[in-house]
Amino acid sequence: MALVRWGILGTASIAESLAEGIRLSSNSLLTAIASRSLSRARAWAERFDVPHAFGSYDELLGSGEVDAVYVPLPNSMHAEWTIRSLEAGLPVLCEKPFTANAAEAREVMRVRDRTGLPVAEAFQYRFHPLQRRVLEYVSDGSIGNVVSIQSAFTFLLDDPHSISASAELVGGALWDVGCYPVSLSRRVAQCEPVRASAMMRGGAIPTKSPLTTDFVDDTLIGMLEFPNGILAQIECSIECFERVRAEIVGTKGAIVIESPWNPGNQRAEFTLRREDRTERIETAGANRFQLEVEDFAEAVLTGASPRWPVEDAVANMAVLDALIASARTGTVVCVK
Repeated sequence: MALVRWGILGTASIAESLAEGIRLSSNSLLTAIASRSLSRARAWAERFDVPHAFGSYDELLGSGEVDAVYVPLPNSMHAEWTIRSLEAGLPVLCEKPFTANAAEAREVMRVRDRTGLPVAEAFQYRFHPLQRRVLEYVSDGSIGNVVSIQSAFTFLLDDPHSISASAELVGGALWDVGCYPVSLSRRVAQCEPVRASAMMRGGAIPTKSPLTTDFVDDTLIGMLEFPNGILAQIECSIECFERVRAEIVGTKGAIVIESPWNPGNQRAEFTLRREDRTERIETAGANRFQLEVEDFAEAVLTGASPRWPVEDAVANMAVLDALIASARTGTVVCVK
């Protein structure tokens, strides 16, 4: 069986999870790691048994040792290195959030169109079997017509100097973890929101543009309005107690997911609540990074599209832009 040789640009902690997904996968092999520090790259390569270590990202891209690239760099660098990888002839799986804003995401899409290479956003939660099962229950009318979606992803960031807290590197709660509830809301609604409103806590500094990145949103709570009438509330924070939860409410019942973003490798479950009974629905567990890797590698090997192509990433970034713009201007913003 043919194997996709992966290279990773950067040694961020999330790269360790992706490396494990590659190790478990049936169609991939991790062959190269790059860092701006050659000693750091070599130490990481020794730890994860990777044969090639490079002291710059460009060296890896030009090495001929990889067939696809994973980009787990700071958010501000996602677009640049995704584009540079594509222009080097390499398909790219880029860590969420896909880019710093929707304009950058659209530029990546234009490069994808020009090169014809696969590129996708690394939202690994979507690949877990629990997510498919939840959507099946939504689609078959088990909770009636969906009315609202509430989801939260919050945690207490203990390092004020981390990338997630850096305005320069496009950190903040919405970009770091709020992108998950936004993605889930869009998937459940099965269409794109038309309007967004939000309020936030954090170091917001008024500027002429609502999309500049001279602040970090420590907490943001937003609302999305979908054209089919569904309303979604998203809550995200990097300054409070950890909370991960999603609830999909319909006319005849509700689905509650207590662990929507990391359901579990061995088993997973959610709650189905209806007027006459409450059920715990168990699903298979899975390593979501492995499934993500296998899906993208299949696209590389066959020329097919990834399950969620770059168009989905562009749409998610457009919603993030609208939520930040609303929080900064105090107005309801149309999603474009």
